[in-house]
Amino acid sequence: MMGSCVVPVLIGLILLQIHKISECQKIEVTPDSGTIVLFSKKADQSLDCDVCKDEGLSQTCNSNLQLTEARPTNVTFNCSQPGDVFTVEINQKIDCSPTACSIIAVHPDSTRFLKFSRTFTWDLKVQSSQMFQLDFPAPGMRQIKPSESCPNKHTYTIIKYQRSGPNSIGKFCRNGTITRIQVLFRGRVSLEVPKDTALNPSDFKVSIGQDTEALVVVDVKLPRGLSSADFFTPNYGIGHYSEEKIKWNFAVMPMQNFTVLFQHYTPPECKNNKVLVDYTLGDKTSFTKEPTDTQPTNKQGDFSLTLTSCEAKRGNNVPGLSLNINVAVFRGGTPYLCSVDLRKEEGLSLQIENKNPESYCEMSLNSVAQEKIVVPAGTKADLSFLDCPVQDLQLTATKTIDCPSASSRATSGTSLTIPTLDPSLHVPLHQFTWLLRVLDQGTVDLTSSNNNLHQSVPDKECNERVSLLISETDGSNIGQFCSLAEGTIQKIQIKGNVSITVNPKTVKDLSQEKGPFLKVAMSPEITENVIYTVSPLVSGSMYLATPNWPDGMNSSSSVSWIVRVPQEHMAELQFTNVSKPVCDSGHTEVAIRPLDSRGQTQSWREDQSFDNTVIQQQSFYLNMSNCEPKSGHFAVLSKVTLHKETKNFLSIILAVVGVLLLLLIITLIVVCVIRKRKNKPKTNRSSIFLPRGKPFLPGNATFPKSRADNESHVYASIDDPTMYGNFVDKNQPAEVDNGAWSNGHQVDAYHPFTGPSDSIPSAKDSPAEYSIEGRGGDRDAYQPFLQPPNTFNLQRPRSPLVSQGSLGFEDRRMVDNELHTFKSFGDINPIRLSADESRLQPQMESDTDSNTEPEYEEAI
Repeated sequence: MMGSCVVPVLIGLILLQIHKISECQKIEVTPDSGTIVLFSKKADQSLDCDVCKDEGLSQTCNSNLQLTEARPTNVTFNCSQPGDVFTVEINQKIDCSPTACSIIAVHPDSTRFLKFSRTFTWDLKVQSSQMFQLDFPAPGMRQIKPSESCPNKHTYTIIKYQRSGPNSIGKFCRNGTITRIQVLFRGRVSLEVPKDTALNPSDFKVSIGQDTEALVVVDVKLPRGLSSADFFTPNYGIGHYSEEKIKWNFAVMPMQNFTVLFQHYTPPECKNNKVLVDYTLGDKTSFTKEPTDTQPTNKQGDFSLTLTSCEAKRGNNVPGLSLNINVAVFRGGTPYLCSVDLRKEEGLSLQIENKNPESYCEMSLNSVAQEKIVVPAGTKADLSFLDCPVQDLQLTATKTIDCPSASSRATSGTSLTIPTLDPSLHVPLHQFTWLLRVLDQGTVDLTSSNNNLHQSVPDKECNERVSLLISETDGSNIGQFCSLAEGTIQKIQIKGNVSITVNPKTVKDLSQEKGPFLKVAMSPEITENVIYTVSPLVSGSMYLATPNWPDGMNSSSSVSWIVRVPQEHMAELQFTNVSKPVCDSGHTEVAIRPLDSRGQTQSWREDQSFDNTVIQQQSFYLNMSNCEPKSGHFAVLSKVTLHKETKNFLSIILAVVGVLLLLLIITLIVVCVIRKRKNKPKTNRSSIFLPRGKPFLPGNATFPKSRADNESHVYASIDDPTMYGNFVDKNQPAEVDNGAWSNGHQVDAYHPFTGPSDSIPSAKDSPAEYSIEGRGGDRDAYQPFLQPPNTFNLQRPRSPLVSQGSLGFEDRRMVDNELHTFKSFGDINPIRLSADESRLQPQMESDTDSNTEPEYEEAI
């Protein structure tokens, strides 16, 4: 029976031991040089769990374990969750002798013992008459009550060692106003971090402090603006019994007022002396108060507060000194107040910033101090500005506009103007932005309200009063634009939401710019991201820049330009600046196609070379698309220049040749006509006998001399039928007057005889003959010439004349004519025919000249 009972007991013990071994946790610990690692069981833990050092026969187990050697050590816990039972303390001793302690930065290990509650401690020691100094990085430390904990679960505690025992200076958290703490002689700094909390320590520095009579010196830098900070005496809540001094040095920013208030004051039971508070304002003013007196209020400048306790009684029920010091800081002066009501302007919001960090400007929104004021759309706010120069403030406004769809009726366009802001807000408007949100899939069309738009590029920047920054939905810039009289961009079409920001160039307050900047309309969705419609200048150049130039276009995006070339011009397209990427997916492409879609399309990729200059004879499309870049970016700057189109040189040559051929044909026709007339038989030619003079040919024969220097118009005699052929009787046959008498030659006027002048006999009214009466009484009978041949066609007389048989006949109608009578008797003088009869040219011949001209002989 006994054997049967012992076996199950042994089996149970063995299983229990196996279970304990299976629950063990093993870690390896290597302490740093000069560092002590201590594992301690929590005071409230009753779980049977030990910590063991080493393994095998040399293993020792206990409730506590201290490691001091800087070598790897195996630490084993005989429980599954040792972090719930043990805490870890990592201690480092820093002996700040005059030669060894010079600014030591403390960096505790942040990776080990994450499953344990950790306490990092630094034991600091200097000479008895010196103080060790702790400098905390910005933003400093904040003192809290002993019962409080820090938000980030990192709690610092500073302890002063005295003969009477440890004296807690206080508990501290990060993000406060305390920048430095000095402690006399010896002390300890500890940092407590709970389990499963990543370590984020404040890397404070340790050095030797200045000589002072105080037990503790705390340096405080009060922030700008309205703030309040609490400070506590050592052993707050328990009581401070020693007679040492505690000193606080406060640095107050200029133009700030401070007020000191004592709260929760617990006086000690003094054996001698009493508790006093000494103030020093600046370097001169000093005064002393008791804790129950009214403390300084609305004072300016730096100050120090020194609390001197008395020698207090000690006992279990005897309280010590406890004091909570509250220092409030606020701005002095009278602030400027105004109200902003944005409920009337839909979608409008405001933002105000102080751009000068050195100024003492204090801004408040609804009585709350703010570093930056933001007034949301559709709200009303009360603003306060204290010591804020206007030039240091920057006001920006944003207006959100929900654009209707392209199918909506409200697509006629909306003009973008800056709304009127509250006049009580005396802050210049530095920037204004419109956020155009497209409700449905559509395209935003932007056009200028005055002139065409111009894109600002380095070679031709905007120099207007304001400029417009246009951006896409994702915030990438399309470009900087301005409205110029010489602008070339008629329309910009952007797919999706658009941001348009007005930036001042020469103006200080955009609220004074009242005119419309752009006109917005909606159109159906486009395939490209951006489309420009441009009209180049007849004189000068126009630049085309890809979106976000000189930076690259967005991945897998595209842009197009519709370039309208006027008639009788051609466009010269130059690619002046091109950046090509290395594509990871797809290709970049540049394509040029005539606008009428009948011409040939030219295109290039990033791995192809292309001409820097392309000539286009008509309006054209220019399209550029980007790939998914692997490296680099795609950016292109182009320039378009118009030239007057010169006509085709071959056409000019053909036209000139045609004109010459036409002139040649006309010349040949004229020559042929002239020669034909010359070769025509002269059947109507006849001659006239002249008693004197040289013979000459009638008809088309020409005078050898010009009429100005020859005597072709002088006749030796006059034939009556020839001279007065138009006076002949009507009964004469008509064929006589056939026009061949003059044969088309010019006949001159008659010149009177220049010899002795006698009275002209009057013409008698006899139809038979004319008579000539001489001065000497001799009268010769008039013998007319032979009748002219029938080939002479004399003109018919315009009116019948009588008494024409005598040369002495005088027609009264001829009185005004030079050819109206003869002056003397005798030989017939030469006669010059009148201009009216210039068409009559008699044909003369002479029987005295035996040499007959060839043409004349041929005619006979």
